[in-house]
Amino acid sequence: MYLWVKWLHVATAIVSIAMFALRFYWRWRGSALLARKWVKVLPHVNDTVLFITGIALVFITHFYPFTPQGTWMTEKLVGVIIYIGLGHIALSRRTMGQALRVTAFMAALLVVYFIVALAVTKLPLIMEYA
Repeated sequence: MYLWVKWLHVATAIVSIAMFALRFYWRWRGSALLARKWVKVLPHVNDTVLFITGIALVFITHFYPFTPQGTWMTEKLVGVIIYIGLGHIALSRRTMGQALRVTAFMAALLVVYFIVALAVTKLPLIMEYA
């Protein structure tokens, strides 16, 4: 069960990051593809599966955020929240300068790097063990 959930989580994470990059590119180019129904629906469905498998992995592995054993998980959760905020800026429909969008996009990708590093190593990058 663990491996199935883990690989589904990894696969949906890859799709989520790819869709984020693709939607950013389309927003940057002013593409009409952003208006397609599947482009509006697929990321939400995929991210819901990503979220559900993440919750399932927490309960399967017992790496709970906000505990001494789950310090890396706490950092990962904070990283996900920061990624969502940066992604919102990068993909927002509001009028914003391209420089701000690009900066938010690049920062979001940097945060994704740290999230993946935390997931792979399971070692906290910022917080000390309690």
